[in-house]
Amino acid sequence: MKKLRRSSRLVEMTQYLLFRPHTLIPLTTFADRYSSAKSSISEDLAIIKEVFETEGLGELMTMAGAAGGVKYIPKISQAYALKAIQKICLQLDQPERILPGGYLYMSDILGLPVVVNEIGKMFAAAFSARDLDVVMTVETKGIPLAYATAQYLNLPVVIVRRDNRVTEGSAVSINYVSGSTKRIQTMSLARRALKEQSRVLIIDDFMRAGGTIRGMMDLLQEFRATVKGVGVFVESGEVDNEEHLVEDYISLAKLTDVDAKTRKIAVQPGNYFI
Repeated sequence: MKKLRRSSRLVEMTQYLLFRPHTLIPLTTFADRYSSAKSSISEDLAIIKEVFETEGLGELMTMAGAAGGVKYIPKISQAYALKAIQKICLQLDQPERILPGGYLYMSDILGLPVVVNEIGKMFAAAFSARDLDVVMTVETKGIPLAYATAQYLNLPVVIVRRDNRVTEGSAVSINYVSGSTKRIQTMSLARRALKEQSRVLIIDDFMRAGGTIRGMMDLLQEFRATVKGVGVFVESGEVDNEEHLVEDYISLAKLTDVDAKTRKIAVQPGNYFI
């Protein structure tokens, strides 16, 4: 790349970092890319670091030594996250979204890339300090959230299926009991999809009693994997604490009241903001 002025270099470096979160980038990469001295690159990174931290966009971690460099860690300010979730709650807080069984229609919102991207960044910020290998979800609505989260964490995604597929080869299947309906259901995961002893972050779109997430936890035991965190977009407040099958989790929104007869519904920010 031709030699750029500092203003142009700062813009290009910022974009480069934003597209490579949680990736250690040696200073020589930038020095060679822009035909600049390492001292100039260090000054540029100091400017970007200050702006990122001031605006709540994330952190730039610098590591010294021959194997050192800089790493961008996405963050999101509590104020910005709360404002974003409150806006989403207003979209969800509509009687026509009520579904039988106390569920909520969210497919249209989860089809908006801007919303999914913000949700992914919130989850990534919440779990970035944990040592993770993969992000896991179960088909289908949790898939876009898992990919958005994994993008900011620079991790692969593992998708648990409701049934075994021939195209995925041999798989591990288990039966689990739905926490809300108490019905026995099946989920499976291809043996090649997850390495043994992986450290896993589970992401899902909705949690009522937590039966599906508990099923994924049980499935992970077959791979001797460790659950390092659980994130749900919306949790139901209609379930008593003693009925919850999952205790340690982070929710972005909470369905506090839903009545199909009176068409009453209330959605508020989840425990992410507590």
